[in-house]
Amino acid sequence: MRNSSITNVSRRGLLGGMGAGAFVLAVGLPRPGRAQEEEPEFGRDAMPNGWRDDPKIFIAIAEDGTVTVTCHRQEMGQGVRTSIAMVVADELGAEWDNVRVTQAPGDEEKYGNQDTDGSRSLRHHFMPLRRAGAAARTMLEQAAAAQWGVDVAEVKADGHKVSHAGSGKSLGYGELAAAAMDLEVPARDSLTLKDPSEFRYIGKNSIGLVDNMDITTGNTTYGIDVRREGMLYAVVARPPVYGGKVASLDDSAALAIDGVEKVVQIDPAEFPTEFAPLGGVAVIAKNTYLAMKGRDALQIEWEDGPNAEYDSEAYRESLSQAANSDGGKVIRDEGDYDAAAAGAAQTVEAEYYIPHLAQAPMEPPAAVVEIKDGKAEAWACVQAPQVTRLRLAERLGLSEDAVKVNVTLLGGGFGRKSKPDFVLEAGILSQAMDGAPVKLTWSREDDIRHGYYHTVSVEKMTAGLDADGKTIAWRHRTAAPTIGSIFAPDPAQKLPFELGMGLLNMPLAIENIRAENPQAQAHVRIGWYRAVSNIPHAFAIQSFAAELANAAGRDQKDYLLELIGPARQIDPTNQGDVWNYGENPDVYPVDTGRMAAVVEAAADGIEWGREMPEGRGLGIAGHYSFVSYVAVAAEVEVVDGEVMVPRVSIAIDCGAHVNPDRIRSQMEGAVIMGVGQALMTEVNFAEGRAQQGNFDSYLIPRMDRAPKRIDVHLVGDDAAYDRPLGGVGEPGLPPVVPAITNAVFAATKKRIRRLPIADQLRS
Repeated sequence: MRNSSITNVSRRGLLGGMGAGAFVLAVGLPRPGRAQEEEPEFGRDAMPNGWRDDPKIFIAIAEDGTVTVTCHRQEMGQGVRTSIAMVVADELGAEWDNVRVTQAPGDEEKYGNQDTDGSRSLRHHFMPLRRAGAAARTMLEQAAAAQWGVDVAEVKADGHKVSHAGSGKSLGYGELAAAAMDLEVPARDSLTLKDPSEFRYIGKNSIGLVDNMDITTGNTTYGIDVRREGMLYAVVARPPVYGGKVASLDDSAALAIDGVEKVVQIDPAEFPTEFAPLGGVAVIAKNTYLAMKGRDALQIEWEDGPNAEYDSEAYRESLSQAANSDGGKVIRDEGDYDAAAAGAAQTVEAEYYIPHLAQAPMEPPAAVVEIKDGKAEAWACVQAPQVTRLRLAERLGLSEDAVKVNVTLLGGGFGRKSKPDFVLEAGILSQAMDGAPVKLTWSREDDIRHGYYHTVSVEKMTAGLDADGKTIAWRHRTAAPTIGSIFAPDPAQKLPFELGMGLLNMPLAIENIRAENPQAQAHVRIGWYRAVSNIPHAFAIQSFAAELANAAGRDQKDYLLELIGPARQIDPTNQGDVWNYGENPDVYPVDTGRMAAVVEAAADGIEWGREMPEGRGLGIAGHYSFVSYVAVAAEVEVVDGEVMVPRVSIAIDCGAHVNPDRIRSQMEGAVIMGVGQALMTEVNFAEGRAQQGNFDSYLIPRMDRAPKRIDVHLVGDDAAYDRPLGGVGEPGLPPVVPAITNAVFAATKKRIRRLPIADQLRS
């Protein structure tokens, strides 16, 4: 796409900006009241969450033929703006060079659910997007037929024009926009969707990113880039311990700095904190440097509160005790585990630990809020603009209609930017400055020390094998604080959606299975992180599968396929998973045939079974998450205790491939992120305080630690566009770590049960 323009506009703005002849199509009706989650379906007439008719996606066609597609999901590097535009453009018959994308502001009433999370943007909206494009194409054809006085069946819209074969006449989309605008939107059951053989963009590799040129030339806006006339700048000194507050403050030195405008105390959040700011002391200045200088000059004594004694090592021990004790809540119980375990010829036990992780997006949180004439307007890098709008309105004492949230590009998200606490901080400070625009910036240290963390977890596994090495009994105890802790006081166990992430729905052909969930208390803000609870569950289950293979004297891959069992479709609700990633289990059963196929593809891609030199090994793992199937085979090299991952083969079956380039990119990114989790990434706490603060201590892979070769294999029917789609953004991550740690065992005969590996292999 050339000269792409990414802006935030309303429907009225589109009409006004493109002239009276513009054609604006709004396909769909808003749900009465606030949009609610509903059971999604798939197929021609499927509705995404938050809709009762076609999706509220706007297509605007200007008099010059420019097609503008409004994207209702947020761009954070995953390419969603490109994918949404290409689906609409393909059904519309538009020329790609004449397509532009504009970003929707936060408005759930208008756009439906806008949360960019759960790997569901295309999964839920592919068919509605196609219908939107088809409806616009039909209206253009109707307008042309009426102008020529011919039957609509005699005309065809394609290539950015409508043609009449009989007369040779044609009209460009821009020439028909005004007439088409006056027509009624066709009924959904009257639409003719294109046959996949006609697709020009969907499923192709040649599109690129719509905003790639703007991003690479600095011609676009991230949250940190926003500028407003008369804008002030702010940073916040937050309590170093979750739940702490200011005991005493001396701000005289900060206020003495030339350019520091004001010091504002922010009330501490009440438990449960949800998305409320943590509280603390804000410094507002004429630029961010002066605000940071002022913050450094503050003299604050903190009252640390109830989490002052939080210590990672001590907490790990408490989780271990819980995971090794009877009495946890039984969440899955099939067969007779006790009898099968008692009769086993061999018992295998293992305990796995993962630390807290921080999302650490490349762009830390940043937001601008301005309040004028009783209305507030925000510009922010948020994944959930409608939640941001609602919470900002509540915090400022305004009606939701009086708040507008403009979404900028996100420099990464990984779940951190689903929580709008940083936008609320900016709103509070704008209000303190009589409505002047205030930019609130989080530093890297702010982000890592005061964010929402991926949960710490202990997973205790026990299995019984018969005399032939077959697994006949399997018990999984999972102990971890829950995301529910930010929403409710002292929740005892994980929430159903957390348990449904690769634990209750694991596709294993074992007759006697028990899963238990002991209690665990949270001492930090627990929040979404890419792939969420699939990370500890996949690490434990897939590592344990390899341990069982070793105990049975079997090959890793062969034993994993045996555990998966024969091809069959499993209703996850029969295993206690009431969530299934929000999907109808009749439409999205767990398919073990697909799971086995990605395992085979990943193994073939790494040339499984080849002779490995000393110090090198191969490992494999597979996982079902976000209704997709992913397997990873990794090659590692261990020299003097240092682990390198020179080669990774990753296979995904996510259904039809709408944007193959983006699927590959997401898998490659998942591999890099997983390498970090396996080798170096963690957040530890002592005296309630995060011990990491920047990338010198919160370690992520540099180029020299990234695999030199990543092979991505797209498995399944890549053109089955009438079948359910799976997720892509998150499913690639969970199996990466166990594939690496299983490979480490193959190379060294040393088991990795605690993450990260760090110096565990050094003598």
